[in-house]
Amino acid sequence: MLNRAITTALIGIGAAQFLKVPLHYLETGTWDWKKAFGSGDMPSSHSSAVTSLTTYIALKKGVPSIDFGVSSIFSLIVMYDAMGIRWQAGQTAIAVNDMYEQLEKLADDHPGFSYKKREKELKEMLGHMPIEVVGGAALGVAIGSLSYLTEQNRG
Repeated sequence: MLNRAITTALIGIGAAQFLKVPLHYLETGTWDWKKAFGSGDMPSSHSSAVTSLTTYIALKKGVPSIDFGVSSIFSLIVMYDAMGIRWQAGQTAIAVNDMYEQLEKLADDHPGFSYKKREKELKEMLGHMPIEVVGGAALGVAIGSLSYLTEQNRG
């Protein structure tokens, strides 16, 4: 039998990734199924995964448990990383891609200027805005609670 905590976290990831498609459609009017497999966007699957795990552990083992303490710190680190470091890396990628675009224009305007054209752009959508992290966390609390409430033996 699979570990219920791991299964809960994986469902958190899957649900968040799936929800990115209809939420993107509501925002833009365009269906983009690639959103189901990419990083960034609403809701954060990282936040959903760790929050669903932490919620399930809180209900199963109790808030005073070591398991809950470890999971909570892990969750905070992951969510901070999603908003902080990964977001900044995405912003850096945007700036680098813009510079390469300017270099291409410069090379086109000045035939004597040469540079090696890149194979592909850097991925820009890496992290999350705070609202996307909060959205993932809210989804995670719901999934973690539902997982616990539907468990056969809750002891």
